[in-house]
Amino acid sequence: MYKLITTLLITLSLAFAQTKEICLTFDDLPVVGLRQTDISLQRPIIDKLTGTLNRYAIPAIGFVNACRFYSNGQIDSQKIDLVNRWLDAGLEIGNHAYSHIDYNKVSCREFTADLLKGESLIKELAAEHGKSIRYFRHPFLHRGNTKEKVDSLATFLAEHGYREAPVTIDNTDYLFNAAYDSAIAKKDSVLMKTIGAEYVAYQEKKLAYFENQSLKLFDYNMRQIFLLHANAINADYVDELAEMILRHNYRFVTIDRVLEDKAYLTPDTFYKTFGISWLDRWALTAGKKGEFFRDEPRTPEFILNLAGVDSE
Repeated sequence: MYKLITTLLITLSLAFAQTKEICLTFDDLPVVGLRQTDISLQRPIIDKLTGTLNRYAIPAIGFVNACRFYSNGQIDSQKIDLVNRWLDAGLEIGNHAYSHIDYNKVSCREFTADLLKGESLIKELAAEHGKSIRYFRHPFLHRGNTKEKVDSLATFLAEHGYREAPVTIDNTDYLFNAAYDSAIAKKDSVLMKTIGAEYVAYQEKKLAYFENQSLKLFDYNMRQIFLLHANAINADYVDELAEMILRHNYRFVTIDRVLEDKAYLTPDTFYKTFGISWLDRWALTAGKKGEFFRDEPRTPEFILNLAGVDSE
């Protein structure tokens, strides 16, 4: 009887602890990576990602750059099939603009034309799976570097049936992926494992940091949106990321569920050139200064060196 009561108490405590919610989002579908341009290398990445996401019942959304459907200037049906595999797994897709164009460098007219070009190529894919294209993710997380550009794009998106897909947990998984790619090229399995372990530890620090930022800004831990990319390191380590997130008492939910959180109604008047987490945007809009942003985890120096960059 004692063991039964103890087990029930543990189960109940875990159930009550499991109050935090998170959505995983993947940018740059079908696949992004300097060395994974061949379909024979891209297909295993998608299959690993979808297999793990389904195994953990993670309702992820992937944001597509339709320019990645092309090989040698022609649409490659095998690359379109990669997105079909994502959809076949019951996952959602959104628009990430056709060419990952930078809104800070072009007019609203040029940017929205690129956005619609991307939509024309992915809308039918979604429809074939009984889905629609409902969300837009800003390339580089650039909403616009002036109020006029931000407002113009927001109006356009609303008129075309899109919701913006914010990011609260931003990170440099793309730099870890560049480092990982270099280890793959060298066939250095020891280095690959070292990078992978460092990557999961880094993402755990990021999760804790942005959770704390939410607590400081809103006095509660908001429903979070985690930015990742459809790349090699996530294909190999999304299972360990999922286990890490579960250890922090999160449950995986849809982007629809996350955006029901009132925090996403917070004003954002950040009109600068760089892309940052919405938690940072809201904090800056609220007048928070340098001390508020102290202790954000940084990319390790050896990862920067392997990625061939000087800084984040």
